[in-house]
Amino acid sequence: MNHNVRSVLLALLAAAPLTGGAVDLEAYLKRDTFNEIKISPDGDHFAATVPLEDRTALVIMRRSDNAVTGNFVMGRNTHVSDFDWVNEERVLISMAEKFGAMAQPRATGELYAINADGSGADILVGQRVQGAGLGTRIQPKKVERVAAWLVDDLPTSDQTVLIGVSPFSADPYTRVDRMDVYSGRRAQVASAPVRNAQFVTDNAGVVRFATGADTDNRQRVYYRDGDGKEWKLIHTAGDDGRGQLPIGFAEDNITAYLQVDKASGPDAIVALNTSTGERVDVLQDDVADPARILFRHASNVPVGALYVDGKPETAFLDKDSKESRLYRSLEAAFGGMPVVITSQTADGNTALLRTWTDQSPGDFYLFDIAGKKAEHLISQRQWFNPDEMSAKKPIVVKARDGLDLHGYLTVPKGSGGKGVPLVVMPHGGPFGVQDMWGFEGDVQMLADAGYAVLQLNFRGSGGYGHDFESAGAREWGGAMQDDLTDATRWAIKEGIANADRICIYGGSYGGYAALMGAAKEPDLYRCAVGYVGVYDLPTMHTHGDIQERGSGETYLREWIGERDSLAAVSPNRMADRIKVPVFLAAGGEDERAPIAHSEMMERALKQAGVPVETLYFPNEGHGFYLEKNRREYYTRLLAFLSRHLGGRTASTSTGSGDVAE
Repeated sequence: MNHNVRSVLLALLAAAPLTGGAVDLEAYLKRDTFNEIKISPDGDHFAATVPLEDRTALVIMRRSDNAVTGNFVMGRNTHVSDFDWVNEERVLISMAEKFGAMAQPRATGELYAINADGSGADILVGQRVQGAGLGTRIQPKKVERVAAWLVDDLPTSDQTVLIGVSPFSADPYTRVDRMDVYSGRRAQVASAPVRNAQFVTDNAGVVRFATGADTDNRQRVYYRDGDGKEWKLIHTAGDDGRGQLPIGFAEDNITAYLQVDKASGPDAIVALNTSTGERVDVLQDDVADPARILFRHASNVPVGALYVDGKPETAFLDKDSKESRLYRSLEAAFGGMPVVITSQTADGNTALLRTWTDQSPGDFYLFDIAGKKAEHLISQRQWFNPDEMSAKKPIVVKARDGLDLHGYLTVPKGSGGKGVPLVVMPHGGPFGVQDMWGFEGDVQMLADAGYAVLQLNFRGSGGYGHDFESAGAREWGGAMQDDLTDATRWAIKEGIANADRICIYGGSYGGYAALMGAAKEPDLYRCAVGYVGVYDLPTMHTHGDIQERGSGETYLREWIGERDSLAAVSPNRMADRIKVPVFLAAGGEDERAPIAHSEMMERALKQAGVPVETLYFPNEGHGFYLEKNRREYYTRLLAFLSRHLGGRTASTSTGSGDVAE
């Protein structure tokens, strides 16, 4: 074939819409079968969190026949955020609220408990606790407006646990109570010397560390030698903001372990001799912070960490420890895929494992430790075939100032990964949030539609050390945005992306970055999508749920900027620079990114003559829950991307929506 003719045909094919069937949305709309599963201490039951449409339930099943023996579920926007077997029959439940699928869970501070057979379900502490009535002076539960959380499940006690207690006030002083897990009766055992404190106990269940911050958001770490001993300040974050997080004690209760922000590079795990004050770095990755601390069974003894620099890997304080040997054998048995132990029976003989990959949402296995045999229990989304999913490849991109930026590239399976339409997908947050290696439904859906997906941990993201995160402070629309631009141009230079078919799409902060990208780089993107985004930064100082506390006001000033400096980096005030079509989606009940942001952005775009589509749901919050609304959103999203990039549309019908062209 003539070379010139061949080049023309290839160019035409690259610009043509993809064919070969539409994207089946139903697989992506289904929720996980379970979120988390834990085995009971006697091994007779499982407890699991089950995601429902707008809430998360707890289900207890008998191991012998998988019969449901108990369940716990509350109202709209309420979620079982965590749970723990505190003895072989009793499960302690922590509740949270999420006003939208993208919202961070906000703990309600209520602790409930339920027995394995479904009996004894009761609230133990929280604002909904009611007294025993006027006819008795015996009040097992304290009736007070407080929030609570589990500090130590006290493995040697079946009756009591230690909980943190926080009064309902702005930036409160917190305390620790010992609580009966049946009656809810409580007695105070420690109080914090600093506001907003969290606590760490030793292996005897004694509160030894308190870590908090006053309204200045400067972290302070206090230590004491034992019950009734004086608190000593051992660390105060300076102007650089570097912190230290106590994570546990060695068996001797003298050596403590802390996760410490280093002067450069990622966080290290440091051993502190609490008698002499001597510190020794005992574990540190070359690139990444610890993503998860691994503990010895039935103890508060840290033994290692899970790191996510590309594909997750484990590392141990002692490479010859029994925990290290167990994990190495498990990783080898599962072909090198990540493995974590989620829970174990009290005798340590049976462990519940979770595995996952970039092409598989995850599977749970029962593992006989002595016999070294694994039995598959359940898949989180068994309807996905990993062999048909697209791989997520770790990448490193050099920013214009020389900073290494880590991220991930997903290319459509079978595409070859060259000259394909690209969706740049900045994460939300932005600070401390991190895109990680693993299965993501939204990313797989876009790859299914024929798009490569670029996810970048731009400066300000978590997981790569204190300095990397701090480099994003006050860089909304600045260096954080330039990182996304540099990564997009990298994808073009590498031949991955078709330079004429690139869209930028994100939610929350990612929605801001999408619209800011379209304004700052009007010739780089063909379209932009903002999902529950913020677009007028001065408004963040006056509306939403961040500025309600003194610490929130400090956060806004130090991390986003002073109010009078933010108009220049607000995309709704730069609409005249946007030259490409925009799709905006928002919820009327959104407290984090009020719908007013999207409405202001829409008005500004219309005034500037920019084509804009909108989809607003008055009954949704920071991200959409309801299946019919999610179906309509993703149908509209794929249709919008298809018109401008040429990918596949959804197979389900498009619902009605507010469309403005």
